[in-house]
Amino acid sequence: MKEQSKWKQYPLSAVVRESLAAYESKEQGMYTIDDYYRIPDQYRVELIDGVFYDMAAPLNIHQAILQLLSTAFGRLVEDHQGSCFVYPAPFDVQLDCDDRTMVQPDLSIICDRSRLVRRGCYGAPDLIVEILSESTAGRDRLLKLNKYKRAGVREYWIIDPDEQKVQAFHDLGNSDVSMIYTLGEKIPVGIWTKKLYVDFAKIEERIRILYDL
Repeated sequence: MKEQSKWKQYPLSAVVRESLAAYESKEQGMYTIDDYYRIPDQYRVELIDGVFYDMAAPLNIHQAILQLLSTAFGRLVEDHQGSCFVYPAPFDVQLDCDDRTMVQPDLSIICDRSRLVRRGCYGAPDLIVEILSESTAGRDRLLKLNKYKRAGVREYWIIDPDEQKVQAFHDLGNSDVSMIYTLGEKIPVGIWTKKLYVDFAKIEERIRILYDL
């Protein structure tokens, strides 16, 4: 658990947003996982290559998609007696197995149980899903895409609630090719050898009312 008593080492202004260049206590790019664990739980941040990024509270529709998608993946695992684990955020992923990067993907699916540790995942999940928001879209589409590919993530989905589309890299480790789906389609899960799909039509039906808020 992150220790609130040590927060005085990290003034509130030090919790970065992408527009800020540096913390008060260290230069950006110099932070480590020890620094990450000193930040209190109520402040959600990610550490990428020694740089902290603030994670603003997500919108209603973001959380609805996350909950429904997590349930859908969980049912697929259970119905087919799979051994994978499905973790919605917040869930710590020590992506590069070093002390300079700790991310919190919106959804992580981990099939290699040797990567599960007490505090989260040590290494790359098999499949990662990110749901875009205004503050994270650029990071999810470029920085994280490249990080996930280099770290060995096998499959990466980027969900755009505004455009109502899903960009899926079904074979991220071997190809830069992606498929674009609408929220009304069945999307295949590439990491599983069986022909399993997530039916986004059911998710779209449930969240439709939220577009009017």
